[in-house]
Formats: sequence, C-alpha cells, structure tokens
Amino acid sequence: MNLRRDVFQAIADPTRRAILLLVASQSMTAGAIASNFDTARPTVSKHLQILTECELLKQEQNGREVYYHINAKKMKEVADFIEPFRKMWEDRFNKLETIMKKYKGK
Repeated sequence: MNLRRDVFQAIADPTRRAILLLVASQSMTAGAIASNFDTARPTVSKHLQILTECELLKQEQNGREVYYHINAKKMKEVADFIEPFRKMWEDRFNKLETIMKKYKGK
C-alpha cells in the first residue's frame, strides 16, 4: 500500500529534520545516516522512506549502495510556501519593536 504523505507532517518530526540537515551538504547512505542516531537502523530506514515518499529526499543507486540526497526543487517549494508567513511575522515583530522603543523612550 502506498500512502500519500504530507510534507509538513514529515518535517514535523525532529529526527527527519535532522536527517534533512545531514544530507543537505552531501549525499549519504542509509548506514551513514543511521550512524548519526541512537535509534535502531530500521527506524531510520522508516524515516528515510517517509522523506523519500514526500519527495524531500531522492535515492540514487551507485553500485550496491543507495545514496540519499536532498531534492532541492521540493525543498524550494516548501520554502516558497512558508515565505509569506515568515515575512508576515517579521513585519509584526518589527512593528512591535518600534512600539516598544517608543514606549521605552517615555
């Protein structure tokens, strides 16, 4: 059965976010990724499966090894979706800072 995974549910998990950070700079095998965690290897494999199903990671076969790497296109889609919210909160914090500076000056 192939479940449809939600990108935001996938990145809600701290282990999956840590995996994304690990492979952001270089492709890694599942074993190399798993060696960075204190969890069972099958658990890391499940996280990799979820990230792959969400298209946040891509797999590349190199001989007998499978390397995982970031899918930059999908990560950009996520960043583009989040950007308006980041901008909105940045504007709100800037306004609050301005108000606080005026209040502090009185």
